[in-house]
Order: sequence, then C-alpha cells, then structure tokens
Amino acid sequence: MSLSSEEIERYARHIVLHGVGGPGQQKLKAARVLVIGAGGLGSPVLQYLAAAGVGTLGIVDDDEVSLSNLQRQVLHGTPDVGRPKVDSAADAIARLNPHVEVQAHQMRIDARNAQSLIAGYDLVADGSDNFDTRYAVADACFHAGKPLVTAAVGAFDGSLTTLRPFETALDGAPNPTYRCLFPDAPPPGMVPACAEAGVLGALTGILGTMMALEVVREIVGFGEGLVGRLLLIDARAMRFETMSYAWDPANPLNGTERPTSPPST
Repeated sequence: MSLSSEEIERYARHIVLHGVGGPGQQKLKAARVLVIGAGGLGSPVLQYLAAAGVGTLGIVDDDEVSLSNLQRQVLHGTPDVGRPKVDSAADAIARLNPHVEVQAHQMRIDARNAQSLIAGYDLVADGSDNFDTRYAVADACFHAGKPLVTAAVGAFDGSLTTLRPFETALDGAPNPTYRCLFPDAPPPGMVPACAEAGVLGALTGILGTMMALEVVREIVGFGEGLVGRLLLIDARAMRFETMSYAWDPANPLNGTERPTSPPST
C-alpha cells in the first residue's frame, strides 16, 4: 500500500527508523485495528495508533462522555460532555490524522456479537473495564484467529499482555489463552469499580500508550512481543515486572483436558 507525499512527511520519523521503515509504515496503513473502549485506556491507544498511521480504527463503546471521565480520558474535552464517546473519539482522530478511517460502533460488545464484530479487523486492543467483556472478546479472538492486546488497570496498578493462542510456541505447545491466565473471574465485589476505588489518571495513559506500542509491534513485526508474558505495573513504587505464563491443558478453549461444558464468564 503506497504512501502519499504528505504521509511520507507525516511519518518521516517512522520511515527512517530501523525496524519500521517504509515497509513497516505501509503495514500500519493497511492494518485494521478494533479498539474496545474509548475511555482511560482506549484514549491513548486510539491517539497513538492514529498518529502512527494505522489505516482503519474501529471503536466500540456504548457510553457518553461525563465530566468525571476527563481526569483520565484525554481523547475527550469539556465540550464533549454528553456526547457519545465514539463520536467524540472519531472527531479527535480526524483532527489528529485525516488519513485514518474511523468506524464507530456505538454498542456494548458481548458474547453474542463479539465474533461478528471482530471478523472485520486484523487485530483487537481491549481496554474494557470488566471481566465479562474481556472473556467475550478473548474467546472471540481465539475462534477468529485474531491477535489480541489486552490490558487492565486498577487504582494504582495495571497489567498488559498479548494473546495469539491460535499459534504454537517454540516448544510446540499452543500459546496460552486468556483463560489460561485467568481461569475464573473474581467473585462479584472483589474488584471494586473505578467509581468506587478511583484510578490514577496518568496510569491509564502509561498503560494505554504501552498497549498502542504493543499493537504497533504486532503489526510491524519487530522486537519481542508479550505473548506468554504478563507485564505488571505498580505506580506506587514505579515498578515494572514481567511474569511468564503458559498454556493450561485444562483451559476450556483448546485444552486437552478441557471440560465438555462451555466456559462461563
């Protein structure tokens, strides 16, 4: 996919970058990425993917912008309060990079519609705020054979990983699924909602930007990705750690010891 003269100037710092270059930038332009959520994590994901020149960005969100969002959801501004987040996000992306096509999906993604929605994209970045959505998206990506970059954020902590469970690892075992990492959702009430516990605004920016970086790495194909590795961030101590995790033969998607009943969320 060729780049116009204006795009060559816009992406000049990528094009001269060893490991990206013109071919990498063309891959970004050809890519179709679905971003789940236009909130605290989705805002920096969308901003940096748009700035990077990802050709098509799909946005899934059923919410409207509220004043309490603006402490961390930097894609939106005060005049956007009351607007659908997908509309506010689309306008912000158009101002940032008119070469990016935006496909707005004002809806809640769930197990019933996830696979049909994901089918139109090459890669998914999930910045949702609940386990039901994360399981639905991860399961749909597994069945559709689509890479998934998924993150979660707490009050002062966050995590990030990449999933490609439709492929095998170097040892011949399948790559892990999301259900290998989190076999069961925590009991109701164990993980307080953002409105109850609060969240450090800048932390969502750090984690969302790292999600965007991981998406770019997956598209262009440089560096060591986070498949089978969970990046953990502790904002209190400013500590970053990475733990490894592996395929669980008991997982309900592609495990050899999986139960016969369908997985529950």
